[in-house]
Amino acid sequence: MGGRLSRLRLGRWIVIQREPCDLLKLVMQIETERLRIRSLEVADAAPLAAIWSDPEVTRHMGGPRDFAAVREGLEEDAQAGDQAVMDLWTVVEKASGQVVGHCGFLEKDVDGQAEIELIYVFASDCWGKGYATEAALALRDHAFHRLGLRRIIALIDPGNPASARVAEKIGMQLEKETRRPGGKIMSVYSIHYLEPGFRVG
Repeated sequence: MGGRLSRLRLGRWIVIQREPCDLLKLVMQIETERLRIRSLEVADAAPLAAIWSDPEVTRHMGGPRDFAAVREGLEEDAQAGDQAVMDLWTVVEKASGQVVGHCGFLEKDVDGQAEIELIYVFASDCWGKGYATEAALALRDHAFHRLGLRRIIALIDPGNPASARVAEKIGMQLEKETRRPGGKIMSVYSIHYLEPGFRVG
């Protein structure tokens, strides 16, 4: 998606692209016990758009997006092969082959500080299976051990304890609260890479 869809189609996620992230392209492929996190494909557009247009899924993330607009943007991005190092990727349930989530990293400005935010969004019929934690653990390790990041954050609605629990399970701690553009208060959870042998969970 290269950041463009995140700005124009997913609404309140504003991506601050730096030149290295525009130039570096990534073919994503991470496998966990039950999930496959991979680069966007054209066939992913409809199921991902269904996730982003679900009012329950997006209740703490700015509300539902327009299905047709999100699908169109995802299809265009998949056809262009335009995925950057910091992006959102498709999550597939290995047992069924179904697209169940959209996860990855986006660049954010938080209180004037450039940050990398971990995003995990799953279809509501997959809630309660531990998929968000499983994907978040894999992406945390990807961020630290493959991308060389030293810090990642999660911006979480204080009214969304389920998302906060995922952040805590991968080792994040509540750092502070911040007021986002538009006035909404969000909790900032963060985790730092400490040493080569670092691992939580």
